[in-house]
Amino acid sequence: MEGRMTLQPPSKEVLADWLDEARADDIRARQPPPPPPPPPPPRPVTMANPSNRQHVVHQDYIVRQRYQNPLPPPPGSVKLLNIPTEGLSAYTSPGYAAGLARAQPINIEADAFLGMPLDLVGMPGIFDGDESSIQAPLVTPPVHPRDKNLLRPLKSLGVPKTEAAGVSFLRRTQYTAEDNRRNPDGSSRKLGTAAVKKRKPADVSRNEPINILRDVIKGFDIANPEDIYRGPDGEAGVRGAVPTPAELEAWKNPTHPSKSHLKPVAFYSILPDIDATTDDSGYMVAKFSGLPTDITDHHDPKMDAAFLHPLELPADQVAEFQAKAQAYEADPAHNPAPAPPAFDYEFFLPHDDITAENYKLKVNVENPNKDDPKLYTYNSHGGPENDSFRFEKVREYETGLQSANTAFPYQEVALVLHDPAGSSSRLPKGAYYYSVVSKVQLKPRRGTHLAQAGLAAGKTDDERQKIDVALVAIREPNDAEVAKRGGHKAEREEGAKEAGI
Repeated sequence: MEGRMTLQPPSKEVLADWLDEARADDIRARQPPPPPPPPPPPRPVTMANPSNRQHVVHQDYIVRQRYQNPLPPPPGSVKLLNIPTEGLSAYTSPGYAAGLARAQPINIEADAFLGMPLDLVGMPGIFDGDESSIQAPLVTPPVHPRDKNLLRPLKSLGVPKTEAAGVSFLRRTQYTAEDNRRNPDGSSRKLGTAAVKKRKPADVSRNEPINILRDVIKGFDIANPEDIYRGPDGEAGVRGAVPTPAELEAWKNPTHPSKSHLKPVAFYSILPDIDATTDDSGYMVAKFSGLPTDITDHHDPKMDAAFLHPLELPADQVAEFQAKAQAYEADPAHNPAPAPPAFDYEFFLPHDDITAENYKLKVNVENPNKDDPKLYTYNSHGGPENDSFRFEKVREYETGLQSANTAFPYQEVALVLHDPAGSSSRLPKGAYYYSVVSKVQLKPRRGTHLAQAGLAAGKTDDERQKIDVALVAIREPNDAEVAKRGGHKAEREEGAKEAGI
């Protein structure tokens, strides 16, 4: 069966509707798009408090800051630490870093192990054992006037800030400035209406040497009123300044400058001990870079009787020191004073605690039984002439840093408080000062292997005579030693007379 479908043309009404829709679409395509609708108003944020039960909106404050790193990457490879990952919280806690800081002692000594450049070719004498090129000079050179600005503290740089007292973290705003204008009692009276106190001009004459000397003598006059010099100024003496009533009252009733409730329990007169002059006219203070003994939990009593034995200097160092000393004596204006030679030392300790205690009793000049031969604790071959104290060598030390002060022997002193036990004491009660002519820092000697390898000057251990045990006996000084000490004593007494002491 065949089916036929006939198509009829649309009517006029349908064609009119199609044309209207096409025109409307064309008009809409030609018009610009409408603006977006305005955003809804923000919802109010309420804070959570007991009295307000409204809805709480939590907001996170996020700040993103980007820092620049203009430094180049490190030239070497990254050093990694082999730290186990289990128990990582023990390494990230603040107590771990604090424990490391307490366990590792701080050593700021700038020796050959710390801060030494790797290139040693350009340093003179470094392979001969002379480390002076890598150490700081003993005499600090003066600062050039153009370089003084580089030594200014950081607080003096930039624009000075005027901040409110006690509110250092706030800027100078209106309310802090207003607080500054208020008086301590809370009133708002302006400070400008108060009377301004004028500072008295400084008395320039007080800085003159004669007035400084008068102020120094004034202190001695207050302490010893029976010895006040009242004559005219001259070679016989200089009159001290007149003390004020406040100074006299401060001497009668001394008070602590910051703790007024403290009261002095004893008074000591500061006196020199001229009879204790040594062969070198003073004493040396030695400081060890590490513990010299194996005892770490308490003070080792054998350290009170230990001694250092200086080793012999090489001949070239002795000749160099003598040449510099002669040049300084000939022309001190153009030749600096020679630095003291750096000795190596052997460190000895008593054999036991009994030896240390008896040794201290033997060398104590105030001990009435100091001549008792029973104090000796060792006898090598029998007979009283072989009585001695046995000292054993611990290790060798070398000089790290040292300073000498032979030109001004009393620039640094050691103060000792002496309370006599009885009437037979050599010295009365007082605080005695002793001259410190040199200070040295000792570190374990490391030049032995270098000398054996031929990289350092000096004798090797095979060439130098080894001393493992020292037998020490005490005797009175001979005539030469007494004369030498007497010369130093006469120089000190003459200098005291010239100073008017």
